[in-house]
Amino acid sequence: MTASVVTTALVWAGVVVLGGVGSVLRFMVDRAVGSRTARAFPFGTLAVNVSGAALLGFLGGLALSRHAALLAGTAFVGAYTTFSTWMLETQRLGEERQVRVAVANLIVSVMLGEAAALLGLKLAEQL
Repeated sequence: MTASVVTTALVWAGVVVLGGVGSVLRFMVDRAVGSRTARAFPFGTLAVNVSGAALLGFLGGLALSRHAALLAGTAFVGAYTTFSTWMLETQRLGEERQVRVAVANLIVSVMLGEAAALLGLKLAEQL
C-alpha cells in the first residue's frame, strides 16, 4: 500500500469521525439553547450557525494544510453548522404567518454570521 492511499484512507476516516462529532455537537448546542428560549425564533440554530461562522472564519485565517482544512472546515464545521435547518425553520415561520420573525431570522442570521466570520478571521490573523 502506498503512502498516498494510507493518507487518503486516514483523511476519509477523519472526515467520518469529525463529521459525526460536529453533528452531535450541533444537536447538543441547539437543544441547550432552544430549551432556554421558549420563543418562536430559532435561537438554537442561530447560535450554532453564528458560532460555526466564527470558527470557520478563524480556521480560514490560519495557514492550514489542505487536509487539515478539509478535516476542520468541511468535516467538523460543515457538519456542525446547518443551512438546511435554518431555511426550513424560516419557511415554517412563514407558513405560520410569523413573517416578521422569519424575515428577522434571515437578516439577523446573515448579519451575525458575517460579523462572526470576520471576527474569527481577524482573531486568527493576530496569532
